[in-house]
Amino acid sequence: MAAASKYETTADAVLAAVGGPGNVDSVTHCATRLRFRLKDAAAADRARVEQAPGVITVVESGGQFQVVIGNTVNKVYEALTRNGDLSTSSDGGSGGGVMARVIDLVTSIFTPFLWVLAGAGLLKALLAVVAEVSPGAAATTTYEIFFVAADGVFQFLPFFLAITAAKKFKANQWVSVAIAAALVYSDTVAVVAGPDGADVTLNAFVAGGGELTFLGVPVVLISYLQGVIPIILAVYAQSKVEALANRVLPDAIRNFVAPMITLAVVVPATFLAIGPAADYLGQGLSWAVNSLWSLSPVVGGALLGAGWQIFVIFGLHWGLVPLFVQDISMQGYSLLTGPLFAAVLAQGAAAAAVAIKTKNSDLRGVAGPAALSGILAGITEPAIYGVTLRLKKPFVYACIGGAVGGAIAAAGGSAAEGFVVPGGISIAATIGVGSFAMQLIGTGTAMVIAFVLTLTLGFTDIPQKAAPEAGTPDGPASDGGPAQVLAPVAGTAVPLGEVADKVFSSGALGAGVGVVPADGHVVAPVSGQVVSAMPHAYGLRGDDGVEVLVHVGIDTVRLDGRGFSPAVRQGEHVTAGQPLVDVDLPTLRSAGYDPTTVVLVTNSAAYAAVALTTGAVAAGDLLVTVEPAAVPA
Repeated sequence: MAAASKYETTADAVLAAVGGPGNVDSVTHCATRLRFRLKDAAAADRARVEQAPGVITVVESGGQFQVVIGNTVNKVYEALTRNGDLSTSSDGGSGGGVMARVIDLVTSIFTPFLWVLAGAGLLKALLAVVAEVSPGAAATTTYEIFFVAADGVFQFLPFFLAITAAKKFKANQWVSVAIAAALVYSDTVAVVAGPDGADVTLNAFVAGGGELTFLGVPVVLISYLQGVIPIILAVYAQSKVEALANRVLPDAIRNFVAPMITLAVVVPATFLAIGPAADYLGQGLSWAVNSLWSLSPVVGGALLGAGWQIFVIFGLHWGLVPLFVQDISMQGYSLLTGPLFAAVLAQGAAAAAVAIKTKNSDLRGVAGPAALSGILAGITEPAIYGVTLRLKKPFVYACIGGAVGGAIAAAGGSAAEGFVVPGGISIAATIGVGSFAMQLIGTGTAMVIAFVLTLTLGFTDIPQKAAPEAGTPDGPASDGGPAQVLAPVAGTAVPLGEVADKVFSSGALGAGVGVVPADGHVVAPVSGQVVSAMPHAYGLRGDDGVEVLVHVGIDTVRLDGRGFSPAVRQGEHVTAGQPLVDVDLPTLRSAGYDPTTVVLVTNSAAYAAVALTTGAVAAGDLLVTVEPAAVPA
């Protein structure tokens, strides 16, 4: 009865804080979070939700109000739906208002290959350093081959966008790629005779004074290489034409006639109307932003430097990503990127100051790695959610530093060449645009301000928790020896901070690692009881008291079990190495999901120390070792 009452208390407190049953449109849950869709988001009291017993934090994203509970979320969900007159739904829709839908559209299309863009951009940044330091090396064919490797993704961006847009608009991705190929063809393959009789590309033909028409209608031809908006709109048009063709064509001819009709309609329509209109729209947006920037780059840099990490928290930064990519595709850089380095590295500096100043060893253990991740790689989610935003004041200090540093960088006209994640390593991407010295001064100033303010003005520290006694409901039932958690899947173990989920990577749900899987055979990491079993996630309480969450993939709850073949049920007792689930990794990857398997010790706070393994592991290898806290005499 006591346990059930605890879950009901959490459920009642959360439901009241989100505005009561009347404000809930629907609610569902994944392995760690309650996912609400609210009728009026403003009616929810976020602070009150976060103060509810059992709630770790709140994340608002994509029209959802997500309440992070942890391993017992299913119990809270049961109490919530039993006590309230609530409807439930699958977790697949975009929901929300216009802004939420725009953000959902942008994230769906850009996220799957964003890290490829970032990696290629970083390689271009390093090549820029080489060109500055050794101009002779930049004149070699070796340099050119590296440059081709870095620049290829930007030159042929329509192919990447075609695949992800097809998934978003539920179109045939191979037809989408064929449309992208037709658009890129106009810039790359000689197909029509030029003024001197030699074959040239369609673009060269028009540039040479030739008249390009389609059924007598003049074609305003633009360059589709590196294009962003034209291919997205073309794939959207494809989805409509394709749906109509599939609906009216007989089964016997649909498979090959539908693609023929779609290509015959969409490609000419793109050349005649969609492409030129999209190009004008993209150029107009870029011109408007750059014009405003030119009026007062200092003010623009200060606003973006102060607000960038706030945008990240609410997911609003995705609305700017298409502008970045559009500018980069047109001119090789975007002035909007210059102030971002100050904004990002300031958060890392604030986290570093917290690591020095806090008296809480658990917080220090999160803050140190989070600072390193933010400063070097520009990955600030662990710093934001695990440290600065959690303490509030350091987040504000970092925003102040970002504003000052962003203004300085923007005043120098600094910008990144190519798409990079702003960080200490990738700052080299700003060497070739504007004043690199001003960029370094601005970023350094931002870091100093954030670090010094956090260290001197301070923050309300989190009290150190006393370790629960062994054998208590919240403590490990151990015989005094270390508990071991084995690798549930073969692959490469990576630090939790590198996992692409801000709640997992922050350490808020417990210490652990991510495993990039080599195969889809997932086994039990401990011997014990299965306390929760979902197709994509499994909570286990080991016989020695260690509580483990095995979460297969990032945000894979949206697959509704597709690609997962569970081998256990809730309540079963399993032995270490026993199969939990078989996962079709190609299905996950083709659907655009990261298959990284997160392994967390959700009651790690009850232990004195947690040792983690990284690198190549086989299923059953030692992954995590936890040392129990000393039992008071």
